[in-house]
Amino acid sequence: MFLEERQRSDLNRSNSSPLTGILPVMRVPSNCQRNINLLTFDPDGDHVQCRFASNIYECYTCTPPSVLSLSPACSLSFSPTSSNNEGLYAVQLMMDDFPRQTINLTDNIGATESRNSSISMSRVPVQFVFKVDPAAPSCTAGEYLPRFLPPTPEHGAQFFIDLNETIEISIRAEATQSVITELLFSGPFNMTKSSSGSGNFTLRWTPSVIDDDESHPVCFAVQATVNSSVYQSELRCVIVRVGNIPSIAPTNPPPKTSHITVLKLKIKTSLSLKDNKDEIEKAIKDELIRRGLPADINVRLKSDGSV
Repeated sequence: MFLEERQRSDLNRSNSSPLTGILPVMRVPSNCQRNINLLTFDPDGDHVQCRFASNIYECYTCTPPSVLSLSPACSLSFSPTSSNNEGLYAVQLMMDDFPRQTINLTDNIGATESRNSSISMSRVPVQFVFKVDPAAPSCTAGEYLPRFLPPTPEHGAQFFIDLNETIEISIRAEATQSVITELLFSGPFNMTKSSSGSGNFTLRWTPSVIDDDESHPVCFAVQATVNSSVYQSELRCVIVRVGNIPSIAPTNPPPKTSHITVLKLKIKTSLSLKDNKDEIEKAIKDELIRRGLPADINVRLKSDGSV
């Protein structure tokens, strides 16, 4: 793992690495298509890319799994294959974050270096086992392979909670031709799970003072069985953010839907709103992105007529 520790000119602090999560073992039948979309949340709003580990400092045996392809957007793809390729594969990835514009980095003695968007600010290893199981009777989600149902949050959803507030994440799944046996998850060490019947699970977590102003990934999949066969659902991951809650923030926005966030702010500046509106809007947008809002957020200032 590598982390750039010098102070960034765009943030006035050091870099924060991207956050992701994964289960120790991901599995799929050999005859079923499967995409594993890794969580790529960056607290700084940087651009995140993935690649297979490629040298002795990043991996033990550096041969990428022959049954998986990886996109720079951190999506792993598995296509149906022959039974000869069934078995276990070690997956060793690196997740890199890149600044979206040229910035300056300053060390503790004041020396400064310029850094553009082609050089990563940190490298985070992502490692897990990928298991190709014997073929399933059907690849249709909801039959042998469990399928998520509402109110299960969508992949990439964000939850905002206060310190010492308990969050409950409800997860529901179905499988008509197999028996759902458990929920597999990764998250904060003191997160707990419970079940209220087949296919109905709840994850609960209460952050403590050490979690204040932090973001925590939570990933989960549902597992089902038929005799000795094991079937796993798709992987979903969400982000739980503690503190710094926006005034209005959609906790689970549906994909491809526009949202308007209204924030009331007090701004102290020597700049005239009339003559410097674009500059003030950009400063506010940069701060909101730093706090985790989407990079494509639109900021518009409205005057009450007194300026």
